[in-house]
Amino acid sequence: MIRLATTGLLVALGVASGCASKSAGPTTAALGGVATRGGASSSFIAALGNGIIGQNANVKLSGADRQRALEAEYRALEAAPGGQPVVWQGSGMRGSVVAAAPYQVGSQNCRQYSHTVTAGTADNVARGVACRNANGTWTPLT
Repeated sequence: MIRLATTGLLVALGVASGCASKSAGPTTAALGGVATRGGASSSFIAALGNGIIGQNANVKLSGADRQRALEAEYRALEAAPGGQPVVWQGSGMRGSVVAAAPYQVGSQNCRQYSHTVTAGTADNVARGVACRNANGTWTPLT
């Protein structure tokens, strides 16, 4: 019985320590030209609408680049630590989304974030706020 209790305690400690592990420095989560695999579902991406980058009239994205940009916005909002860039690479364009630390508004988690799209040497930056809905989707505030 003592062996079983000890084994259970060791397993619990192992699981808890695995949940608290931290990386050894800053990292950049990259999104290449491949559609999301098991991560952000299309319904979660669709809930972003045009995202904050869609509010910038100077940015003209192809359909595939828009999808990459929205996936990066979703990943930054959903999982990236505050200040960590989520980058994407498209055809002739690239971008970076950086979300600040989450904060509470009522019962919703919200995050300020910026999305920089670079075409050639020109940077276009959009800034905004999105809040997480009860169903797990994010809605940019306008």
